[in-house]
Amino acid sequence: MVYRHECKYEISLSDMFALQQRLQAVMQTDEHAVNGKYVIRSLYFDNPEDKALREKMDGISYREKFRIRYYNSDISLIHLEKKCKKGSLGRKEKALLHQDEAEAIIDGKYDWMLQHEDILVQELYQKIVQHGLRPKTIVDYIREAYVYSPGNVRVTIDSDIHTGLFHTDFLDAQCPTVPVNGSPIILEVKWDAWLPNIIRDIVQLKNCPSIAFSKYAACRMYD
Repeated sequence: MVYRHECKYEISLSDMFALQQRLQAVMQTDEHAVNGKYVIRSLYFDNPEDKALREKMDGISYREKFRIRYYNSDISLIHLEKKCKKGSLGRKEKALLHQDEAEAIIDGKYDWMLQHEDILVQELYQKIVQHGLRPKTIVDYIREAYVYSPGNVRVTIDSDIHTGLFHTDFLDAQCPTVPVNGSPIILEVKWDAWLPNIIRDIVQLKNCPSIAFSKYAACRMYD
């Protein structure tokens, strides 16, 4: 799996409106979008010592985290994802989960994972057994995403970030969530070997330096 460049920026509401006009003129809308946007719900994992959270807060260069995720309230398509970071580079591995498999993980039933056909599910099982990895918190947000074939560029604008606090039943549509403090809007730009100048020019914003923002960390601030 190849690492990709990743840059994040916290932007204002006016920045978002300006970017929307520019991005729509040049890039294609992501396939998951409905009326230009879609809702993401993720359930993040961590160990009893909060290793993933602490490594993020401490700025550790190489780190990884596991999550399960679905889009637009459609629990018929659930992904297990492993996100790896190495400085400003990132990569993601994915595996499909059936609804009953996701429910089993939430309920603490893990033995079936050892015999799963996908090695990523097997790896999560090993981390559960060896390191005590467990579901930690729900993260909800709205995403507006654009793609550009040259450079394999993906630009996303994430807003309305909510945390599920201590709740982990992310298949429950009625699970209570609360807004993250400050209601940040996050622009993220990802690309392979090179970022085309036209995209670089579009995402150039004044007074918006690159940041190391984590939705998972932001949603754990209530612990």
